[in-house]
Amino acid sequence: MTGEARTMLLKADRPVPRIAVPRRSLRAFAKIIPSPKVTPFTFGYLLLLLGTTLLLKFADPELTDRLLQLSSTDAHNLWRRPLTSLLTSAIWLSDEGWLAYVVIFTIAVAPLERRFGARRAATVFFSGHVLATLVTELPVMALISAHVLPNSAGHWLDIGVSYGFFTTAGALVFLLRGRARLAALAVMEAFIAVIWLSDDPASLDSIVTLLGHAVAAHFGLLFWGPRLRGTAAGRTRIPAGRQGPESVV
Repeated sequence: MTGEARTMLLKADRPVPRIAVPRRSLRAFAKIIPSPKVTPFTFGYLLLLLGTTLLLKFADPELTDRLLQLSSTDAHNLWRRPLTSLLTSAIWLSDEGWLAYVVIFTIAVAPLERRFGARRAATVFFSGHVLATLVTELPVMALISAHVLPNSAGHWLDIGVSYGFFTTAGALVFLLRGRARLAALAVMEAFIAVIWLSDDPASLDSIVTLLGHAVAAHFGLLFWGPRLRGTAAGRTRIPAGRQGPESVV
């Protein structure tokens, strides 16, 4: 056996070195994933969306079509059953891309909940959903009543969670500072434009959805952002070993 062959065999007998994964990286990754303990609203909402997505996929089509028609926040439903449609339209996804919404909620909803709590995050989310829906659909109702738009304009499937997460995203953008805020704002505006252009840009439902996304994002940016920053700035920490003043009540 030659010396070169013997060297190759010795190298082959050596154990393969393990690739060490830093624990800090794993911990950092685990922190951003929604969890029932840290972000119960985000985690629970994603579970709800998973359940309704599976329902749409495996349940009887006649049943699911009926449920979607009752939940849609189109002008017809808002006139006949406003509370039902407003409360249930945000529990459905318009497609089966649930994993994509996991990423979106991880980026646009969970950070707000970690900083301000589940109740505040839910308030921001649903207030944007309701406001953007009313701002975009009430003019459609008025135009139908004035016979400017046909009655068919009040019957289209309007469901989804995008108004909610654009509101929380807008609030998060405001909480950033300097160039980070400008960059995040540009990304958010571009995302709204891409969604609009990827559909049928000239159709009425696409225009209504575009306006809804813009209203929701800027409602979060201009209304909720300053208020949340004021809430964060107004928090005071009591140093260890000291107590706050006793209540006189």
